Amino acid sequence: VQLVESGGTLVQPGGSLNLSCTASGTFFTVYTMTWYRQSGKQRELVASIGQSFETYYADSVKGRFTISRDNTKKTVYLQMNNLNPEDTAVYYCNHEGDFWGQGTRVTVSP
Repeated sequence: VQLVESGGTLVQPGGSLNLSCTASGTFFTVYTMTWYRQSGKQRELVASIGQSFETYYADSVKGRFTISRDNTKKTVYLQMNNLNPEDTAVYYCNHEGDFWGQGTRVTVSP
């Protein structure tokens, strides 16, 4: 399984970004996909989406981030709105707890 994230960049506080993670080598549809982020030593779960499109969000991003998936494209998205400097991190895509992407860096700064 390979996961390729994209969409990270520098954005001003209050701005928006949409991250993408495209998978290959997997029967994508049946697996839970999760976004994590890491700004220090600890990796934090941000949001996940299951086979039936059920979603989970960390309290810190509820109401601002939206996770979605397009099974035809084997891609999971993370729409991030109203970003603040505390959202600065490397964002990683995870496949069913087993595989990780290389990460995409999000920097929120004036």
